[in-house]
Amino acid sequence: MKKKSCISFVFIVLFGLSVQAQSKKWTLEECVNYAVQNNISIKQTELDSKTAAIDKKGAIGNFLPSLNANASHSWNIGLNQDITTGLLQNKTTQFTSAGANIGIDIYKGLQNQNTLRRANLSIVAAKYQLQKMQEDVALNVANAFLQILFNKENLKVQQEQLAINQKQYSRSEELVNAGSIPRGDLLDIKATVASNNQTVIAADNALLISKLSLAQLLQLKDFENFDVIDNTLVKDENNILAQTPAAIYDKAKEHKIELKIAKTNLEIAEKNVAIAKGAFQPTLQGFYSFSSRVAYSDRIAGVQPNTSNPTSIVGYVQGTNQNVLQNNFSPVLGNALPFWDQFGNNKGQSFGAQLSVPIFNGFSVRNNVERSKVSLEKSKIALEQQDLDLQRNVFTAFTDAKGALNAHESSIVALESRQEAYNYAKEKYAVGLMNSFDFNQSQTLLSNAQSEVTRTKYDYIFKIKILEFYFGIPIIKN
Repeated sequence: MKKKSCISFVFIVLFGLSVQAQSKKWTLEECVNYAVQNNISIKQTELDSKTAAIDKKGAIGNFLPSLNANASHSWNIGLNQDITTGLLQNKTTQFTSAGANIGIDIYKGLQNQNTLRRANLSIVAAKYQLQKMQEDVALNVANAFLQILFNKENLKVQQEQLAINQKQYSRSEELVNAGSIPRGDLLDIKATVASNNQTVIAADNALLISKLSLAQLLQLKDFENFDVIDNTLVKDENNILAQTPAAIYDKAKEHKIELKIAKTNLEIAEKNVAIAKGAFQPTLQGFYSFSSRVAYSDRIAGVQPNTSNPTSIVGYVQGTNQNVLQNNFSPVLGNALPFWDQFGNNKGQSFGAQLSVPIFNGFSVRNNVERSKVSLEKSKIALEQQDLDLQRNVFTAFTDAKGALNAHESSIVALESRQEAYNYAKEKYAVGLMNSFDFNQSQTLLSNAQSEVTRTKYDYIFKIKILEFYFGIPIIKN
């Protein structure tokens, strides 16, 4: 019994968690945060930041000395000169050599310093690019989120209109049976119900597609049960429309990422010019090298008199022509000295400085300088263009937000008028003073007015969000 109770409890808990997971509805803040953490484009931009950090390590490494070691072991087989006796012999000899070299840039036209400064600027630019990508994703998520809310409300409007028409159809059947209205009016209303049913299906499909679009933007695998919370109100919380376009533009220049990226790219272009000019200057490098060798062949351990040829004539005495004799000796060979003894005895060192002065290099340095100057001019133009684009976008966004607000307010007024007209038409139709065609027209105009209110509502919300974004107000408040 206890085992069954435990299994039942686990099943109930898991079933409850499953139902809760399926019924979870996402807020705008949750959608934006999830997208920022999981979006593929953002992840790629984060890798660019890591690459910039690696480039900085390489720039720092230019200031450090270079150290390289080498070692070799060789076998010489055949007729070779013995380095100890100087004789040519057919034998196999072995040699080991080792060495190390150290080099360091003492002066390189400030290229290393400017390369490090450029690497630091590249890290800043990569961070700005990441922030821009996050902002773009947040805007896209907000737009997709509001599109779902619009499709939800539009579906409700169409469903309510369908329900009204279905009730009207039932009422018309009673009137036809009572002989109050002709059967043709009933057929008109039946056609209207069928048309409304198609509109509901289209609105439901649009809602499903908008949910799918946002789920894909969030990189969600289980998008079938994806849904969002509908709690958005039409209001200018930050009273952004009370600001002037010029004030919003001035505020945007302080924090807009596009301008920061353009300014950083300009600074990077300036460093590229300085690096290219550094190649005109002399370079001074310091170096130190160490080497030694070990031979495994026999060595001359001493000498002994040559018994077979004890003496040899090396000259004569002038005047008497008496021969001058010299005792001949033969080398006494011994085993090679121990490895470390030879390594210490044969070691050698060298150090110094090397000065290189560029005189003529086929105009390569000059061309690099000119090329970097052209890139600098492009960066200046890009910064100016970015500033002009920002000014145009701010003024356009402000005008669009104003227009969206006016359109929404006008749509509300139009809806109120259409509602009154529909109520009046309903009364006339009920007493037979209006035919079904005119009544259906009144219903259609009312439905269109309701849809227009919904459309202008979310259009206004999104354009207010864009305007707030330019003013420095984030899409979501943490």
